[in-house]
Amino acid sequence: MNKRITIIAEAGVNYNGDIAIAKEMVKAAAASGADFVKFQTGVPKFDVSVFAEKADYQKTNTGDASGAESQLEMCSKLMLPFEVYPELIACCEENNIRFLSSPFDPPCARFLHEMGMHLWKIPSGEITHFPMLKLIASYGEPIIMSTGMATMEEIETTLNYLRKNGAGEVTLLHCNSEYPTPYPDANIRAMFALKERFGLEVGYSDHTLGIEIPIAAAALGATVIEKHFTLDRTMEGPDQISSIEPDELKRLVESIRHVEDALGTGLKIPTESERKNINVVRKSIVAAHAIHKGEVFTEENLACKRPGGGISPMEWDEVIGLTAVRDFAPDEKIEL
Repeated sequence: MNKRITIIAEAGVNYNGDIAIAKEMVKAAAASGADFVKFQTGVPKFDVSVFAEKADYQKTNTGDASGAESQLEMCSKLMLPFEVYPELIACCEENNIRFLSSPFDPPCARFLHEMGMHLWKIPSGEITHFPMLKLIASYGEPIIMSTGMATMEEIETTLNYLRKNGAGEVTLLHCNSEYPTPYPDANIRAMFALKERFGLEVGYSDHTLGIEIPIAAAALGATVIEKHFTLDRTMEGPDQISSIEPDELKRLVESIRHVEDALGTGLKIPTESERKNINVVRKSIVAAHAIHKGEVFTEENLACKRPGGGISPMEWDEVIGLTAVRDFAPDEKIEL
């Protein structure tokens, strides 16, 4: 039996610092059937210097082509304050969906641990952030780590560091850190390279437009799928345009569940659902026209027609040349 695919509905910072929007996103993620709704937890002054510019995609997606707004100014408008997290987590519990958040600094990781979070999602940008990774590893809990922008050597170095510091089981997510990701750059078969190199469970964190690519990743064997979503792509924010809306998220989850059901056991055997059709669609050897007792069976007086249940056409060569044991009417199944 295949392991159930874990689906993470990535709210990210698409709530724009508003707890009311964040709670509506929790409800939308729960309604989609996703396993987790994931946020991002950071204190911008700890994470972003005053000299940091926005990424090109952030300038484009926020309508700030000149980069007049700094990355610090942008992030300061997006994060939720610590004091609303109990309310957010309670909302997740009320809607039967698991809470998850990616920390961006050690204080936030410590806070999330104190809030009872015991599964860690490391975003691509933090794969080199050893001070924070050392703290997370020390908890000895499972980690899901995105690998956008990383080389194999960097991933190996980080995995060794996590293990040295006591990390639990690690799942690697292939990822491309462009928003939205061009389809040729998605390169979802890179999951195979990660699995072969590191021998770990692998998955895919998607930033392409639409839902086709994560569905394909599920079919290729991803054990975790993460996808950004938003309540409305026209909202302000750097990640809104590359996110899917609630109806698309619901279709994505349904499609992935269909894929994992369809992957099956890998054994090639007739299923119970199709057994009833065997005699309907297969054929038997029948009389092509009236055949008299003692007449020799030939390719001219025999035919293969539905239904099955008689002598299989697989025995055609053995039947030719035998003699009829009785009279047969046209289309009647041959007996030996």
